[in-house]
Amino acid sequence: MSRWWGREAGRLRTAVLDARSSSLPSSSPAAAYHTIQAIPRECTGSKISARDRAQGRIPAVVFAQQLFTGGKIDGRSVSRKHILTTERKQIQAILKSVKPEFICSTIFPLQIRAGSGSSVLLESGKVLPLKIHRDPETGKVLNLVFAWADEGSELKVDVPLVFKGEDVCPGIKKGGNLNRIRPSLKFLCPAEHIPSKIEVDVSNLDIGDRILMHEVEVHPSLKLLSRNETMPVCKINAAKFEESGEV
Repeated sequence: MSRWWGREAGRLRTAVLDARSSSLPSSSPAAAYHTIQAIPRECTGSKISARDRAQGRIPAVVFAQQLFTGGKIDGRSVSRKHILTTERKQIQAILKSVKPEFICSTIFPLQIRAGSGSSVLLESGKVLPLKIHRDPETGKVLNLVFAWADEGSELKVDVPLVFKGEDVCPGIKKGGNLNRIRPSLKFLCPAEHIPSKIEVDVSNLDIGDRILMHEVEVHPSLKLLSRNETMPVCKINAAKFEESGEV
């Protein structure tokens, strides 16, 4: 599989860039360079998974997100569930090129081949990583869970927040500090508009100012999934010496 991937990497990179440059999030350049290659698994179980890992492969599953969250499903969703294995070296390369906090909000192309090194394409599409299970002691990836991210579908996504403008923030210049209250927000996103991250501008905040959930600027198609949209995501706190009255 690794030899085949090496030969095909240049061609796939060009093809993926040309075909998907208009639909992938601009903040997710790595997705355009990594088409995940997978093959079906005929059997499952802990012993089979251990054997796959010993052979340099990582067990994986891909299905409609509704199967994972318990939402409404249809026959097509069930039929598109695939038990797979992926190549460890490729997955490691992806994990190194994308920051860990952005992995589960980044769309990747997936190709399911008939077998290792096969040119027969069984199915392909875009997927969103849902879970990356690791060994708690070694940190090695044990298995992967993906959801199909077809254009026109909607997925629930925890999108990381990235705060910018701290260097010019009036409150911070006065000695205050930025309290990052929420590291992410959950949205219902059309697959074609899933952002790998959301930037929150704090450049105009003074001491005591805050930004609320509903004030975070996102694509209009994204629906915030929160019972209280007036909760803050960040706040500029006064320095401790100011709070205690010390000079």
